[in-house]
Parts: sequence; C-alpha cells; structure tokens
Amino acid sequence: MKYAMPERDFHKQTDDVMENSIFIGLSRQMVLQDNMDIVANNLANMNTPGFRGQNLVFNEYISEPRGQEDPIRMVYDHTQYQVTEPGPVKRTGNSLDVAINGPAFFGVQSADGTGVRYTRAGNFSVNANGELITPSGHLVADQGGGTITIPDDASEINIDKNGSISTQDGEIARLMVVEFDNVQTLYPEGNGLYAVDGDAVPMPAANSTVEQGMLEGSNIEPVIEMTRMIEISREYQKVQKILENEHERQRTLIQKMTGNS
Repeated sequence: MKYAMPERDFHKQTDDVMENSIFIGLSRQMVLQDNMDIVANNLANMNTPGFRGQNLVFNEYISEPRGQEDPIRMVYDHTQYQVTEPGPVKRTGNSLDVAINGPAFFGVQSADGTGVRYTRAGNFSVNANGELITPSGHLVADQGGGTITIPDDASEINIDKNGSISTQDGEIARLMVVEFDNVQTLYPEGNGLYAVDGDAVPMPAANSTVEQGMLEGSNIEPVIEMTRMIEISREYQKVQKILENEHERQRTLIQKMTGNS
C-alpha cells in the first residue's frame, strides 16, 4: 500500500528541505567566491609597493523561513580587514622614494576632489607641472592638504624623518604623515589608496618616521595566499558535491512520495 502525503504538507516539507539545505549551500558558495576574489586580489598585488593584504570578516546571519519554528543560521561575509604587518623595506637610492617606519600613512588628494586618501606606498614622482604625484597620478598632499610643487631649479631634494621636503634653497613643504587609532577604520579604494570609514580622525604622526631613498613593498606572502586559494577551491567543490547529492535526494524523495518510480 502506497501512502500519499496531503498536497499541502508535502509542499511544506519539500520547501523546508529546500531552505534548510540548498539555500545554506548556495550561501556558502557565495561566501567562498568572495573570499577567492580577496585572495586573488592579494596575489595580484604581491609586487605593489605599500600594499596590505585583505581578509574577510564573517558574521552570523539568521533567517526565519516560513512555517518553521527554528531559524536557519548561516555565515556571510560581513566586511574585510587589512593585514597590518608592514611589508619589507628596500633601499632604492631614489630621492623621491620614501618609506614609513611605523603605523602612519601618507596623505594624497583624491582624483574626484572629495577629500584626502591615505597610502603606504611612497614611490612618488614629479609630473609636468612639477607637482609630486603617486604612480596613479594622485597629487601627494602636504601637511595642510594642499599640493607639493618641486621647483624647476632644484638640484637636490632632501626629505627628513618628519617628512619635511627641502632643496638647496631650504624647506619647501612637508608631507602629510598621519596615524589612526584603529587602522581598520580605513577601507581600500584601489591603487593602494584607503578612505576613512566612519568618524575616524587622522592625527599627526607621533610614532612614525619617514625614510628617504627607501620603499616599502607588499606584505603579501605568495605561498600562503596560494595555499589559501587551493583550500577555498577545494571547499567550493566539496559544497558543490553536497548540493548535487541533496538534489538527488530530493528527487528520490519526491518520486517515493508521489508513487512514481
């Protein structure tokens, strides 16, 4: 004798199965995809001066599906944070290369004029107007947020530990060098630049110094990032296999409940 479940109860049970298994599996794959994007970006910037690796921060997401007393708990990517260990510092001998010894950041002007952005990359150069710029063309900010212009007749450029820039004729400007109580309040915008998130206030550098003729590299360790990429890929494949098995289980369940072979 075959038992036929009432249509309403049957659909309720199959809906519950769908929400409790397929939905959770798909949400897991979405998180893994975001994590893979972060790792891939880290690897792509392993040779970028001043680059700091990013990692995901996970949080709990609670869903209350229809018709169920117990909520479904899942994990989703809440935000990302930067790895704060400095990259290796190498001597370049270039008078416009500067590295920061300490937790501070250089200030640069945003391309859209919306304010100051911050960077650890100190591989500066001079544009056609004599202005100090970053490799992506952003104007390097002075202590007050203005531009820094190097005189055409400058035969030597010296940058001291406080960020003061001098030529043979004396001081011409001072680099904006600032620190934050919590560097995680900065979020990446690309091109090695960070913007302030929330009410974080930049403060004059008290625990940092500037080193001329030096350049900080990326803090990415390629072997570690490659290992993370392999682990994420394997986890994604594992979840995909679970989803395939769950789909087959549901198909078999439906066939038995409807009396179809």
